[in-house]
Amino acid sequence: MEPHAARVLVADDEDDIRGLVCLAVRRAGGTVVAEAADGPTALDAARSTVPDLAVLDVSMPGATGLEVCTTLRAEAATAGVRVLLLSAGASEEDVARGLASGADSYLAKPFAVAGLVARIRELTTGGTA
Repeated sequence: MEPHAARVLVADDEDDIRGLVCLAVRRAGGTVVAEAADGPTALDAARSTVPDLAVLDVSMPGATGLEVCTTLRAEAATAGVRVLLLSAGASEEDVARGLASGADSYLAKPFAVAGLVARIRELTTGGTA
């Protein structure tokens, strides 16, 4: 029997980054169920599709990835969604703030697609490749 393909929401306000993340999701064996270019759209998409994983850019218009993550955690229907934050901010404080918002993982930009694929697999399959 085929394993369940992880359902992933990809949210980034930069088209090229969003495209790279979608590529990484597919390489990791996942399915992109929604794409968003801003925080409110990402939140609406998460509520309607309830993905297994949300890959959120920290700096998005309307609502940051941190705000989207905090809201997902606060709502019963989306509290279990795994969250991977992407950010150009890579200081210890940035990472700590991201994890404090409820994120499961944090990856600094720029990132290698192979590294992102590995992180997505880790978050959606519990570490099995």
